[in-house]
Amino acid sequence: MIQYALKCSKGHSFDSWFQSAEAYDKLAASGMVTCAVCGCAHVEKAIMTPRVRPARDAQKSAQMPKPSSEDINMTSTPKEVERALAELRRKVEENSDYVGHDFASEARKMHLGEAPERSIYGEVKPDEAKSLIEDGVPVAPLPFIPSRKTN
Repeated sequence: MIQYALKCSKGHSFDSWFQSAEAYDKLAASGMVTCAVCGCAHVEKAIMTPRVRPARDAQKSAQMPKPSSEDINMTSTPKEVERALAELRRKVEENSDYVGHDFASEARKMHLGEAPERSIYGEVKPDEAKSLIEDGVPVAPLPFIPSRKTN
């Protein structure tokens, strides 16, 4: 597969993928390559910068900033993600009240002003969560299962 930057006679620029350089030439010659914006059939390759992958050693030695636990992205290692989730769990558990399976009713009571507002977390079934969201109750899923708290 090869990606080309293309430009139509009306000035629109777009990218497209082709099986090979020969496949592009064949499609272009038969008028099958058209502008993605306006449909114009007068399309030609535009100047583009090639994507050259650095050697493996060059990739390892490149000075890339390490993502913090607050900025997890696709380059994070599983250990970094695990540490960030553990830190999130610790903060949630330290700063919120666990209400268990009463989460939906407690969140609804606070939203209606029937209970004092506070940070809570707990467990809720998907249909109950959907109902809370539809009613405008501010809730968000946690990326972990709460620890079971016993008396």
